[in-house]
Amino acid sequence: MKALLKIILSAYLVLVSSLALAQIPDTQYSQGISYITGGVGESEATAILAEAKQWPLLLEMSKIENGRGVWIFGATIKIMGSTKKQLVFDAQAEGPYMLINLEPGDYVIAASYEGVEQKRVVSIKANVLQKASLFWK
Repeated sequence: MKALLKIILSAYLVLVSSLALAQIPDTQYSQGISYITGGVGESEATAILAEAKQWPLLLEMSKIENGRGVWIFGATIKIMGSTKKQLVFDAQAEGPYMLINLEPGDYVIAASYEGVEQKRVVSIKANVLQKASLFWK
């Protein structure tokens, strides 16, 4: 029984220490809008996805490489207000995920990676996570 308790306690300590290592990247700012970008490595990706519930917008970025989808980093993300067409956000993704703290409203995302641009329209609502997947072929 003592051996079983030691095994359970050891497994618990390993789990807790691995969770402590899974830190979210630092919050950054673009034009006054806070964001987090990263997700390189399983623990950082897990931490960002857990944090996503607290943010209005989650971007996921990937591409096809050798016939399969792979996560990317280095995409340039620009966001314009859809009514005034004014640039409100401009940053480079440092991983496959980006959390952006946008105010409720309608926006156009212009994402560029390896010279290829794509656009998405998003509608941000209060207290609702909006997820946008950006995929390059």
